[in-house]
Amino acid sequence: MKPDLDKLQRKLNYQFNDPSWLTLALTHRSKSKKNYERLEFLGDSFLGFVVSDYLYSKFTDQPEGVLTRLRANVVRQKSLATIAREFELNDFLILGAGEGKSGGHHRDSTLSDTLEAIIAAIYLDGGDQAAKRFVETTFAQTLDALNPAVQLKDAKSSLQEWLQKRGYAVPEYSVLNITGKDHKQTFEVECCVVDIDKKFSAKGGSRRKAEQKAAQKALDDLTVKSRKDD
Repeated sequence: MKPDLDKLQRKLNYQFNDPSWLTLALTHRSKSKKNYERLEFLGDSFLGFVVSDYLYSKFTDQPEGVLTRLRANVVRQKSLATIAREFELNDFLILGAGEGKSGGHHRDSTLSDTLEAIIAAIYLDGGDQAAKRFVETTFAQTLDALNPAVQLKDAKSSLQEWLQKRGYAVPEYSVLNITGKDHKQTFEVECCVVDIDKKFSAKGGSRRKAEQKAAQKALDDLTVKSRKDD
């Protein structure tokens, strides 16, 4: 069944001049070789730029490190997936049969990638100002809630701090594998928590993303165990 593009465009508050861009943004690689991956690559970069521009202009007295953590809080996978669910993107995804049966409609990774692909689709269909307006409107509540006074740390920073507070060595990261073509590579990274003898692996579109995901896995595992021990 084809998705109701008119309904989705009303939800997005954007009418495509060429709806095929939206169809492409909704198409998972399990469905077709022509899928959203290239759009996701572009949308990820454009979203990062718009958020960076907003933060640079709003928080004029904040150093680079704080701005980086604030941006990471906005564009992290879980935040994007939450917004994607607000648009009910899971109802419009175009997946292969196997991916659909295995729960692909509800995966954070798929939903966040699709949202980034839609941003790129709007950019290519209507130009940078249209895409910028969409990002600023869509993320307005998230951006307005940002407070530099609140310590916003990325997963790697939080994991390192958690370990050091307990007298453990900092984690070690290593690349296990790199697949895909130059413009769309997938990195598999391992996070090794030496003193606890645990390893956590994750994949991402860049080494940085993969490291952050692996660190988050480690942090989730260790903090849950710590709470149980308490």
